[in-house]
Amino acid sequence: MTVLHVDSTIELWWVVFGFAAQAMFTGRFLVQWIASERAKDSVVPVAFWYFSLAGGLMLLAYALYRMDPVFILGQALGVLIYVRNLTLIYAKRRNS
Repeated sequence: MTVLHVDSTIELWWVVFGFAAQAMFTGRFLVQWIASERAKDSVVPVAFWYFSLAGGLMLLAYALYRMDPVFILGQALGVLIYVRNLTLIYAKRRNS
């Protein structure tokens, strides 16, 4: 399939996985938008960070499979930021 740049069934499944990863990553914006609309204020719900982490890890796996150093670096940094945000959220809850 030249359109998807794949030469095997395994590569096709990785491309499908990559699309699913991108959908997960995009879903975080929908979660944030809906939460903000409901609150009539700009808010970032915890689910945003979970969608970010899941999508980021999935995209990192895809980037590693594709061996794309630019994509790998970008997703790896994002994953660290998402984990840190979740850590800060739960530390604040624990101290409250």
